[in-house]
Amino acid sequence: MDRVFIIGFGDIGRRVAAQYRNPDTIVTGLTRHPELAGSTPEEVRMVYGDLDRPATLEGLPTAGALVYYFAPPPAEGISDPRMAVFLEAASHAPPVRVVYISTSGVYGDRAGAWVDETAEPRPETDRARRRLDAEERLRDWGRQQQVPVVILRVGGIYGPGRLPVARLRKGLPVLRESECGATSRIHVEDLVAACRAAAECGQADRIYNVSDDHPGTMTGYFKAVAARLGLPAPPEISMAEAEGRLSEAMLSYLTESRRLDNHRLIEELGVRLRYPDLESGLATIDPARESIR
Repeated sequence: MDRVFIIGFGDIGRRVAAQYRNPDTIVTGLTRHPELAGSTPEEVRMVYGDLDRPATLEGLPTAGALVYYFAPPPAEGISDPRMAVFLEAASHAPPVRVVYISTSGVYGDRAGAWVDETAEPRPETDRARRRLDAEERLRDWGRQQQVPVVILRVGGIYGPGRLPVARLRKGLPVLRESECGATSRIHVEDLVAACRAAAECGQADRIYNVSDDHPGTMTGYFKAVAARLGLPAPPEISMAEAEGRLSEAMLSYLTESRRLDNHRLIEELGVRLRYPDLESGLATIDPARESIR
């Protein structure tokens, strides 16, 4: 790919951009801050555009480019108007491929069962409904425009700079592990590898689960991170207590139970997980660096 356009230039966007640092590739990022347009942080040219203001998206550099769409939906509602606005703009200058990061939350609660990409989505939260809406809009558009679209349904992301340090320091409670559902996660470096593989060999209109090989529980994750960083383990409370003390979003993370089947990721995309389990992923994290972030 000689042109890459990244929408949602946060932590993942920057990490993916770093994969294309070579003289033959022009990488562009979208910023909603006009003062940053024209700047080149990390050798990435920034262009201005606000997905909440359609008039600002004229002339986006999508024509013939590989597009990574990492921008989140709005914080409310059950649809993603930002995706709709982007697709309208891109229709006038179609890219060669779009890779979209979605969430495994679109599957909803599966009572701990393994879930592959053939499972019918049944999101149970508005957050997941917004992601599914974005998926469906993008896939429909891709078919109409004959642009290959690849969807990555991602488990919980962790890695350097992406750990719940503040929460652990505050001593906030988590659900008792015996009442906690199963969940899947992925190290951020393996997610970046999946993004690159999706761009290079992902099939058109195809969905891929992105997770490591060993699901666990959210409570187990918090406890493992605390142990790695030398922090006290979070207090565990019952579901009855949690319903009155934890946010709706946190409760959904703790109670929805599913295990992601990652066979397509490994076999079709050829991703070799650097961190196939939480233990190996946390082992490389420097506690001293996390303490000063």
